[in-house]
Amino acid sequence: MSNAYPPVTLETALSHGLSSEEYDQIQNILRRVPTFVELGIFSAMWSEHCSYKNSILELKRLPKKGERVLVEAGDENAGLIDIGDGLAVCFKIESHNHPSAIEPFQGAATGVGGILRDIFSMGARPIAALNSLRFGDPSHPRTAMLLDGVVKGISHYGNCFGVPTVAGEIYFDPSYNENPLVNAMAVGVVEVNKIIKGAAHGLGNPIFVVGSATGRDGIHGASFASEDLSESSKEKRPSVQIADPFKEKLLLEATLELAGTDALVGIQDMGAAGICCSCSETPARADTGIHLDVNKVSRREKGMNAYEICLSESQERMLVILKKGQEHKARDIFSKWDLHADEVGYVTEDKLFTIEEDGETVGVIPAANLVLGGGAPRYKREFERPNSLDPLLSFDPTHLPDPNDWNDVLLAILGAPNICSRKLVFEQYDHTIGAATAQGGGRTDAGIVRVPGTNKGLSLSVDCNSRYVSVDPKRGTALAVFEGARNVACTGAVPVGITNCLNFANPNKPQNYYFFHEAITGMSDACVALGIPVTGGNVSFYNESPSGPVRPTPVIGMVGVLDDIDKHIGIAFREEGDFIALLGDIGPDLGCSEFLATVHGVIAGPPPRLDIEQNIQLIKLLPELAQNDVLVSAHDISEVDSQ
Repeated sequence: MSNAYPPVTLETALSHGLSSEEYDQIQNILRRVPTFVELGIFSAMWSEHCSYKNSILELKRLPKKGERVLVEAGDENAGLIDIGDGLAVCFKIESHNHPSAIEPFQGAATGVGGILRDIFSMGARPIAALNSLRFGDPSHPRTAMLLDGVVKGISHYGNCFGVPTVAGEIYFDPSYNENPLVNAMAVGVVEVNKIIKGAAHGLGNPIFVVGSATGRDGIHGASFASEDLSESSKEKRPSVQIADPFKEKLLLEATLELAGTDALVGIQDMGAAGICCSCSETPARADTGIHLDVNKVSRREKGMNAYEICLSESQERMLVILKKGQEHKARDIFSKWDLHADEVGYVTEDKLFTIEEDGETVGVIPAANLVLGGGAPRYKREFERPNSLDPLLSFDPTHLPDPNDWNDVLLAILGAPNICSRKLVFEQYDHTIGAATAQGGGRTDAGIVRVPGTNKGLSLSVDCNSRYVSVDPKRGTALAVFEGARNVACTGAVPVGITNCLNFANPNKPQNYYFFHEAITGMSDACVALGIPVTGGNVSFYNESPSGPVRPTPVIGMVGVLDDIDKHIGIAFREEGDFIALLGDIGPDLGCSEFLATVHGVIAGPPPRLDIEQNIQLIKLLPELAQNDVLVSAHDISEVDSQ
């Protein structure tokens, strides 16, 4: 082992975000003290962002199987659902909350770029993007700056890359003053027989790093996303990656062209934890190993060492495994697209991730011990129901005085930050680029895109009312699932699966973890009732600042399928004299409503009742009515809506 790095001690491990128990576990795995490079890799791969160590045992309770499921949650970069005619929809949602709090433009832009790579690394061409955003009180001095930067970052990346942003949501609440939530979703389509897997099969097969050169941006970004925000977070700007959407567009085309050859074995996106993540996950899936020579990695900064190269999260990069003897095909394709294609190593049979620098070995780690589902830690956290929920749930809004003028109430609600028009935002997004969008641009319950080459369509939505979840997390999360299902059903589509972005506070606090545990229960119950799987997603813990935690926000990304896109419907009234009907019941549910918040300044009371059977009947009925040309428009009633 090289002696060019500082010696490793317990203090070094603690400064990398590892616990003393985890440091002991690392020494037991290696049967020695780790090198500095190895410690850095363990700290990134065992961070919450990469290992899901505080959530994986809970996530196992979610339903993952289904007759349409081609790739289950956790098996690959994104989930895959069969939509017939030899095609599959590939979709996923992820967070970029902490980076966006520090550098809103770059944080949001790289969040979009990362989720797009998850899609096309599986051979799918992205055809739609969505986002779910949370900001603080509009009067807070940071809110306008964060909103402006995040929206510009999303629009810049999506518009330049060439993917339409077809739907989304924005909410404001003081709990997000210091810690905004930026969740990005992407959707793509792939032929079933052309799906790419991220596994390093084949002894001696060459390993390539393709795309952009590697820099120092984003080093320890995964660890940065696995701790609470604090005053010192501003010093971690290098943990925020730098976006280049034009480079990613080239990477997309080169990747899909390579996928059309017989040279490809596997591809893995380089997101959180960079090269070390890709070089551990791909061999772990194949029960093989990888030998990496960092000197062969193209760099855009001088003096970078193995520690920095392995942990850099520079964007627009992929790890590619090729068939031995076919290297020239990759070089020719990536050269044509003006991208780096560096042969940096090869597949081994020893099941080890070996790092070489300047002819010396600076790290040797069993690959499986680094990854989620392998040897990474898995913790069963304690949870405790907060006593503060009792008065919130028992609050009776009927005791509040009636307003003097209901017309003033209506105007106040329609002008409230959480209800008013979002044109300022969605008009910055190009929702028609690619010519596949049938319905979008902020005027619909769900965005609709055409499946290229077919008459099928996909209906897409993102939904969550965090007020509901903060008072009753189980029911609030179930309501979010059913709202998403109703939204796609209102377009005439049949819901087929969800992805999720679970934004919660510090999991080490039992009262915080209660919300996560209950949210998983509510999501599972709702999906089982609907008969749809959870195909994957993202957990974002540590959304907490010195002023306190954010409201628990389990965002649901819902996908529905239209067999005939010409039968899709929107929300707008069409013709004078059309019959307007209310399907379902309206009850006295004012708890956590916009009315209480805007008019009385109260966020309390039980969330709306959840009649599962009535919801299921409605979700089945709407697509049937649309297919039979009975409906000309439909609109879900959940929160007050000004559209």
